[in-house]
Amino acid sequence: MARVRVAVIGAGIGAAHVEGYGANPDLYEIAAVCDLDAARAAKVAAACGAAVETRYEAVLARADVDLVDICLPPHLHRGAIEAALAAGRHVVCEKPLVGSLAEVEAVRRAAERAGRAVVPIYQYRYGAGMARLQRLVGAGLAGAPLVASLETHWDRRADYYDVAWRGRRATELGGAMLGHAIHAHDLLTQAMGPVRRVFARLATRVNPVETEDCAAIVLEMASGALATSSVTLGSADEITRLRFCFSELTAENPGAPPYRPGEGGWRFAPRGELTAARIEAATQGAPDARQGFAGLFAALHPALIGAGAWPLGLDDAYASLELASAIYYSSATGAAVELPLARDHPVWTGWAPWLG
Repeated sequence: MARVRVAVIGAGIGAAHVEGYGANPDLYEIAAVCDLDAARAAKVAAACGAAVETRYEAVLARADVDLVDICLPPHLHRGAIEAALAAGRHVVCEKPLVGSLAEVEAVRRAAERAGRAVVPIYQYRYGAGMARLQRLVGAGLAGAPLVASLETHWDRRADYYDVAWRGRRATELGGAMLGHAIHAHDLLTQAMGPVRRVFARLATRVNPVETEDCAAIVLEMASGALATSSVTLGSADEITRLRFCFSELTAENPGAPPYRPGEGGWRFAPRGELTAARIEAATQGAPDARQGFAGLFAALHPALIGAGAWPLGLDDAYASLELASAIYYSSATGAAVELPLARDHPVWTGWAPWLG
């Protein structure tokens, strides 16, 4: 099977990406690790035998790179994506992909011109717990969605914001909505479908930064189900708790790690006619291996070699950032926001004016 040659740009979270590719040694080879800090790049590159680069232009000039994986500060994403596309490379990019829905569409046009794909990072979708829940929903056993509750309660202190681009609107583009709760909100829509209406209140209460670090959000799903999302970066113990109530089933992840909420430790409780035995039978064979980044990259490989469909794409990035845009606008205006957002909506061209 063809191995895809990857250049990882940014050796911060990029180190975790390298580990994810490394868990698929038959599918990927890390050709280069690029970072302005040569020592940091060398440390990550040494673990996978990759070349070290300190200039992005040098990476794009290499002949041994098929895929560019962008792990840069958010304000640099769009320029890096479009440069990689212009150089004829497929792109994987960390969240948030760009700073507005208008920019997502600009990236889409650039990808179409280049004939290449842009894949956003939503690695939390790849886990045993979420796989089992989606198997039950897909089989019609869960029943109608009723309510959900999400808790993204993490601990971020002053040292976290010592990284120059964090906590600043111009460089991080937003706060806990984009860097933390974005994953729980993505899993909500994976389990219960799209959001129809959102009402939100955001605040900065934990650290003296420019971006939000607390939130209380009410979401009405297109199905009529209701959900709440509680977010703070000031929790003493870190959890990402997900609880989904359907008419025939309640699913929750009390034992899952906070940074891997879609993985193991889930509980599935039957209600009504559904039984534990039917749940067990229906979820037999749901994937357990290669979760998180490793699972995402394994799922991505067939598309990269032209042997399968893209598991993620710009539609996923658009939907995720559309919800974030609505949350920012709702908090700023005090109004509930209907989805989908029209292109003439004030927040479609960017949520920066509505960050508070």
